[in-house]
Amino acid sequence: MKFFSKETKTAFKAREMAQWIAFGPVIFQSARILRNSGILVSIEQNGADGLSLAEVAAKVKLPEYGVRVLLESGLSLGLVLVNEGKYTLAKTGYFILHDELTKVNMDFVQDVCYKGLFSLDKSIETGKPEGLKELGPWKTVYEGLSQLPPHIQKSWFSFDHYFSDDAFPLVLPLVYKDGTKNILDIGGNTGKWATISAKYSQDIRITIMDLPGQLGIAMAKIAEEELTGQVSFLPVNLLDENVKIPKGFDAIWMSQFLDCFSEEEIVSILKRCYEALDENGSVIIMEPFWDRQQYEVAAFCLQQTSLYFTAIANGNSQMYSAEVFIKCIEKAGFEIAEQTDHIGLSQTLMKCKKRK
Repeated sequence: MKFFSKETKTAFKAREMAQWIAFGPVIFQSARILRNSGILVSIEQNGADGLSLAEVAAKVKLPEYGVRVLLESGLSLGLVLVNEGKYTLAKTGYFILHDELTKVNMDFVQDVCYKGLFSLDKSIETGKPEGLKELGPWKTVYEGLSQLPPHIQKSWFSFDHYFSDDAFPLVLPLVYKDGTKNILDIGGNTGKWATISAKYSQDIRITIMDLPGQLGIAMAKIAEEELTGQVSFLPVNLLDENVKIPKGFDAIWMSQFLDCFSEEEIVSILKRCYEALDENGSVIIMEPFWDRQQYEVAAFCLQQTSLYFTAIANGNSQMYSAEVFIKCIEKAGFEIAEQTDHIGLSQTLMKCKKRK
């Protein structure tokens, strides 16, 4: 909350920001095409000497008119500079080209979110993912992940994995330090956590519990890694409240999973976890909470991602604040025994025990 309690802009700067917001869809498409068409990389390759409009157009094989309007847009976006008719790459243009976080976010917004967000207002009214129809005929995006066109699927998984992949190696010692050997991975997605856990120790056994379509992807990955002896699979839909979570596990692991559900659904899932665990068992949750970020830009990315959940994913979940999320944990009968913030890019790890 520390970033959002005081006004920091002058009236002039605030009005300027309002114009950036008003033209937001326009500048997004301009920057994306400047990147994808090769315009920015062509300018970068010519270094400090720069390129003229005609030279840029010739290199990317596009009409001068189209290149001109894009470059003029790019000037005000800080992507390019112009001196004596020669264009050079500016700092923001460099990050549009080379920063992996920017690339992942831009591809996700374009391929997964852009058209669907036109229905955001309707989703706010109904609590349903009204924009999902742009991707397919499912009730939630998770039902259709395995059926998405390859380029959209790639952008979705790249976005999803980017925010957890760097944290996985860092949390392995924290998750397994108490002798945990048998772990239930709920929402295991493509099997990345199961894979890294199985490689961490040959004594560890993991069961991935997820939607059938998702498990098909995970099974293929696990077989490819030759880890089928340590990893098993359980196809379920946890939105069905009649689905029970099996007993016999030392711990239940959920990484970037519970943010896919409403507060009521989170409590329901956690209550079923409570019933499945013995008194010494634990629920270990890894989530990126927007109010636990070190930098304002990280909070910004998470807050805007919430609108994807509203309009496209399922209509009723979000990237939560820790303040809201902890209340769900407590309602389910758990207390937080251990908590570690600022893991990797954006993650918090919570180890939850049954409340005494």
